[in-house]
Amino acid sequence: MTPQEQHDHKLKWLPGYPVRLHSDLDVRGKTWCKRNVERHQWSFTTYTNVYEHTFHFELEEHANEFAEQWPEFTNQ
Repeated sequence: MTPQEQHDHKLKWLPGYPVRLHSDLDVRGKTWCKRNVERHQWSFTTYTNVYEHTFHFELEEHANEFAEQWPEFTNQ
């Protein structure tokens, strides 16, 4: 998928299934996404709240799997 196709695809499903993650874990979150989810199926928004970033997923199962990685640091 080209970058333009990825962008267009994301516009169809965003905001999708959001998962809030503590900002200290942003690199771990991105690494998990890159290893487990296709690039066109997730998005990342920085500082959506104090010490918090939000990851958006096209599929609910990906959002749930992501949140299970760091339960004490997600959706607080």
